[in-house]
Amino acid sequence: MSDYGHELRFGIFVPPEAARGRSLLRLVRLADESGLEVLAVQDHPYQPAFLDTWTLLSYLAATTRNLTLMPAVANLPLRPPAVLARSAATLDLLSAGRVELGLGAGAFWDAIEAMGGQRRTPGESLRALREAIGVLRALWSAGERTNLDGEFYSLHGAKPGPIPAHPIGIWLGVYGPRALRLTGELADGWLGGFTYAPPDKLPGLMDAIDAGAREAGRVPALIRRAYVIDPSMPAAQLTDVALTTGVSEFLLPVAPDDERETQRFASETAPSVRGAVAAARAG
Repeated sequence: MSDYGHELRFGIFVPPEAARGRSLLRLVRLADESGLEVLAVQDHPYQPAFLDTWTLLSYLAATTRNLTLMPAVANLPLRPPAVLARSAATLDLLSAGRVELGLGAGAFWDAIEAMGGQRRTPGESLRALREAIGVLRALWSAGERTNLDGEFYSLHGAKPGPIPAHPIGIWLGVYGPRALRLTGELADGWLGGFTYAPPDKLPGLMDAIDAGAREAGRVPALIRRAYVIDPSMPAAQLTDVALTTGVSEFLLPVAPDDERETQRFASETAPSVRGAVAAARAG
């Protein structure tokens, strides 16, 4: 695995805590004004202490100008893909093309069932994820009525639209071998994190994505890679990750009131990593 040469992007990964909603709004404004490019918001619809992620992203789209907005990752068992397609396309249009879609197959199944969602086995989750991607792409494409017969998700004469302002990328938050190969086969990006994929595990995960892409006749470099870092990772380590694993997007996990760390990441870490990667590529 090697550096694919993508332009680096930096952002923050936040929990939508209802009790600290005002602090979160201030933090997002700071990120938007400080030169960061991405805002990734956790999506746990079963968590009563959290604001609803899509409602929050819609509000933030109206109060920011620069940030790319994405759920990280949208909980598929509780967000039907046909409705999710309309929601994402609508927000992309209203935000002038600033939406990307992080998508997850589901976790915390007891909580999902408590909200009326369906418990799925790992195999069922993967098949549902594949079908969901097909539904999303079908409803974002210009064309006639769409019919898809699926085990979990189907369309019976559904009309595509609205068409997003730009091609919305689908980023899969997955770690298993089959799911990683699916990422290479069908997705636009992978979104993982330090907790489940420490840096020493990244090369193997990226190889699985690349293998899936090649098997599908795709160019591995087309699949972008985003990584929620550990806050203790220094700029030199992020530079190494960028140059050796193909990761081109780094997200700092922060609490809603963590403005100091957000500012430091924007003003110190991001420029340092950009400069070091650019120098290494030039060399």
